[in-house]
Amino acid sequence: MKKAKKQFGSSQKLLALIVLAAFGTAHAEDDDVSRLVNPESSVNAGLGVVTGNSLDRTIFGQYNGLRNNDTNLLLDFNVVKLQKENGLWTKIDGHNLGLDNRELNFSQDKQGDWKYSFEYSELVRHDPRTINTGLRNAGTTTPIVTSLVTPGTGTDLNLDIKRKALSLDAQKWLTPSLMFEASAKNEDKTGARLSGAGFACSACGTTALSAAMLMLPEPINSTTKQFEAKLNYSGEKFMVSGGYYGSFFSNANVSLNPTVNGNLVNPDGTGFTPSSTLVGYLQQSVALPPDNQAQQVYVSGNYAFTPTTRSTFKYAYTHATQKQNDDFGSMGLTGAPAGVNSLGGVMDTNVAQFGVTARPMVKLSVLGNLHYEDKADKTPLALYNGAYTNDLNSSKRLTGKMEASYQLPDNLRATLGLDYASVHRDLPVSTAAVLNPTLPPLTGLRENTKELGYRAELRRSMTETINAAIGFVHSKRDGGSWLNIGPVNPAGTYPMTMLDRTRNKVRMSADWTPISKLSLQFMIEDGKDTYTGPTDKGLRDTGMNSFGVDAALYLSQKWKLTGYVNRSNQTLHVDHSFGYLAELENINTSIDMGAVGKLTSRLEMGGDVSYMKDNNRYQQSMATGAAIVGGGLPDVTYSVTSLKLYGKYALKDNADIRVDLVHQSVKFDEWTWGYNGTPFAYSDNTTVAMQPNQNVTFLGATYVYKFR
Repeated sequence: MKKAKKQFGSSQKLLALIVLAAFGTAHAEDDDVSRLVNPESSVNAGLGVVTGNSLDRTIFGQYNGLRNNDTNLLLDFNVVKLQKENGLWTKIDGHNLGLDNRELNFSQDKQGDWKYSFEYSELVRHDPRTINTGLRNAGTTTPIVTSLVTPGTGTDLNLDIKRKALSLDAQKWLTPSLMFEASAKNEDKTGARLSGAGFACSACGTTALSAAMLMLPEPINSTTKQFEAKLNYSGEKFMVSGGYYGSFFSNANVSLNPTVNGNLVNPDGTGFTPSSTLVGYLQQSVALPPDNQAQQVYVSGNYAFTPTTRSTFKYAYTHATQKQNDDFGSMGLTGAPAGVNSLGGVMDTNVAQFGVTARPMVKLSVLGNLHYEDKADKTPLALYNGAYTNDLNSSKRLTGKMEASYQLPDNLRATLGLDYASVHRDLPVSTAAVLNPTLPPLTGLRENTKELGYRAELRRSMTETINAAIGFVHSKRDGGSWLNIGPVNPAGTYPMTMLDRTRNKVRMSADWTPISKLSLQFMIEDGKDTYTGPTDKGLRDTGMNSFGVDAALYLSQKWKLTGYVNRSNQTLHVDHSFGYLAELENINTSIDMGAVGKLTSRLEMGGDVSYMKDNNRYQQSMATGAAIVGGGLPDVTYSVTSLKLYGKYALKDNADIRVDLVHQSVKFDEWTWGYNGTPFAYSDNTTVAMQPNQNVTFLGATYVYKFR
């Protein structure tokens, strides 16, 4: 009896555990269902302060809306409602409403029936550089150039580009297998971007007085409209989508018309009165992007021949044109050929693609893909400079890929691939300036190039915790004969995209999970491209190598650490036609460490510290072995150190306080706009600069209210 009672007692405990487990699971599922049918909404409101001034924040505040103001309103909201009786979802959300990169969205969705949404967004791109100039009407189509007595004595100018976009998207299921989609977007862009113009001529006087370079910001006032409508059909074996896409660009500013007022400045700082010939060239109208449009019809989809064999296909036709009523006269451009009022640019493009993936055996999978593109330039030809016509830029491209992957013994998987690419370019017409026999033979063109390559990869699961792979890529590009302007010049250079090229690349990677809470990923890559052409000048070779380590560590259910280290190196060796050799090298290093977790049931904290350095080196030497005068060009370096911390405390179930702290330190050293304290100056003593050392701290506090 005692034994039976003991067994019965154990059974009671087991039954109780089963019941508790069942009810516990049920409660968890009920919570998930409750969150689904009673979605949570929230409002975040607070203030953010930024240290320094606008010059300290040119990098930090380039896009995030924190460039100009020291104190900013932080306001976000997200409202989600469900009408249970008819399954209608309504969502309204806004982000960064107190900043100049704000977004506002509204959508309604009846699942399986229809959906529509509106979105309004703004974005301001603040140019990180400050311009000191005497230019008047800067950012308009009629700037007036007035020279400064000395550099730095003008007015500071900061350029911005503002975007405002409004979009509408809609979906409707016409049948269980047929859906209609449509979208429309309008984006207005205003502001100005850093630009310039210059001219050098032999008929304008002595060498010192025959050239000038001016800073003339490009004025921006354009609208881009995009429309798309398509039908999607989904069957048991067949899926297809077909539709129309159109893009329409209009520019209110058709040309830039500068005025040169008074004297200019030579490169040595001495003033000079430009000749009327040089002034005439500098005051010529500069064409701005003309109105244009592109319209496309397309169809794409896939078909399942069998459960293990599928195909994909696509065809698209695009007709792109320059707006015909953008005539040269209305743009302020003169000297057009008689009877020609507009370029009348036309480009027709046909794109076709077909691919197949299959698994003919359990251990074998194969794929193949073919892509063809035909660009036909149908722009009319005309004698624009009185002697030669414009040129046409038509081309045909064919690319193909084949790949097979097989599962070998000992947890090995081998993959072999074959890649092919060919390009056919139409030769210049006989009336093009590029065929002028009086020009020096410094360049050449190639009608056909083709490239054939193969790939091989071996992947192995060494243990349950280690996976590793090694891959190799080799390809070779060559082509037909060169179209040279006269005989081959040993000092001539040729386009790098047409040169013969041999490419070799190797990549190794591994995933390692030494313990259940720690995962590591390793990657090493090395490659080199070697170029050959009719001469030994121009690009000789390029190289790259990189390595990286990523890690994730779960200290507990409440705390997680992440981090990565990456370093890459790219080099280019170039032989210049005038006798010097250049080795250009870019070295990029980035490090990041982060942590997130909960100190208590109500307090969540997280942080991230990162460092990135980009170094560009310009090593130079003479082909004769002689030393470079002045030692060559100095390095250009850019580094960013960032610290991000946040804390979120739950005041109650539906209210949180969140605090964010961001510190960013930027160091920038370049010679493009100035060197060793001496700024580069345009011919009117305009200078362009950016604060080389920038330290910014942002502190934001928001109150988060949640409701259902």
